[in-house]
Amino acid sequence: MRVAIGVAGGIAAYKAAELVRVLQERELDVQVVMTRAAREFVTPLTFAALSGHKVITEMFGGPGAEPNLESAIEHIAVAQAIDALVIAPATANVLAKIAHGEADDFLTTLCLATKAPIVLAPAMNINMWENSATQENLKTLRERGFRIVEPGEGHLACGMTGPGRLAEVEDIARAIFDVLELKNDLAGETVLVTAGPTEEPLDAVRFLSNRSSGRMGYALAKASRDRGARVILVSGPAAIEPPAGVTLERVGTAEEMARAVFHHLDASTIVLMAAAVADFRPAEVRSQKIKKQTVARSLELVPTIDILAEVSRRRRGQLLVGFAAETENLMENARAKLEAKGLDLVVANDLTEAGAGFGSETNIVTLVFPGGRAEKLEKMDKLDAARRILDEVVRMKKLPSPAMSTSWARGESR
Repeated sequence: MRVAIGVAGGIAAYKAAELVRVLQERELDVQVVMTRAAREFVTPLTFAALSGHKVITEMFGGPGAEPNLESAIEHIAVAQAIDALVIAPATANVLAKIAHGEADDFLTTLCLATKAPIVLAPAMNINMWENSATQENLKTLRERGFRIVEPGEGHLACGMTGPGRLAEVEDIARAIFDVLELKNDLAGETVLVTAGPTEEPLDAVRFLSNRSSGRMGYALAKASRDRGARVILVSGPAAIEPPAGVTLERVGTAEEMARAVFHHLDASTIVLMAAAVADFRPAEVRSQKIKKQTVARSLELVPTIDILAEVSRRRRGQLLVGFAAETENLMENARAKLEAKGLDLVVANDLTEAGAGFGSETNIVTLVFPGGRAEKLEKMDKLDAARRILDEVVRMKKLPSPAMSTSWARGESR
């Protein structure tokens, strides 16, 4: 989705740079538009470097620019391309011009030309804010459907104290997410996600692993971040670019993954265990490459740590979701895992189904709940599947957890 940020001429203009970063963390494409006065406070180069786009500062390309069709209709092109427009800071002058339908620069022209929702974050001197003209303009804008993010109170740049300072960047971002209808229902939660395979060394060059790509776990991390959560992603080896704005810890073996998960467990409120952890490792790891002519006829394996079971034992109120990738008896195995490990939800998928499982861009999952209920989802992109899983997580966070209650009653949580 694309958002235009209009920056007007006020001392709070520098805070718009932080707003660009926050929106980009949600993978929104940001186009910055600056008034002439705004350039007295922050240079366009700052926003160009942050957004990756040319900053629009003038109608028709500005003084000295060669006239062309692109610059002549740029305000219309931007107006049609954006999903939302936010002006932060919105000065008293800009508010007045918008309220009266004036269009004497790119930003005010954009306001008239776009049908996208518009968010205004006013910032100004306290006397300007309380002036009856400003308040009348704000009333008009509210009645027309503009979203106003009320300014905060405190010490102002002019030396006065009171209302008029720009709202917190997080509050402005939240208003933008609301008008874009982006869910923010995991705000305040810390989601711990595991992803990818583990690699269990055999010798200096070989290891035991599986075919997990990590896509499902990375999709869960991205979807959690998109809904406002702080996300910690513990990932085994995966050739995937991690989502921006998440805390990434890379691991190799099951033992390393266990240490990382236990380290972050107490800070988390939701745990999504999507990693395909190796169940076994070689009993002996050779420091040198094993030669073909000297290899033994059999390989001794020992079990790795059961991270999911140990997390269930250690957790203190976290909602815990496990994953079951099976090639046979899908529902029986999924329900057995749910019960044996005291989980709140199991996401099961049949690796033999076309379009499901390791390496696929899509997945076909069945959500298995305590009490026997199960819901099979249609084939969908893994990010869409992650969103559906989180829909259930959000719903379950609002309800008492049978699995957690049972584990506490058994004394399995410390």
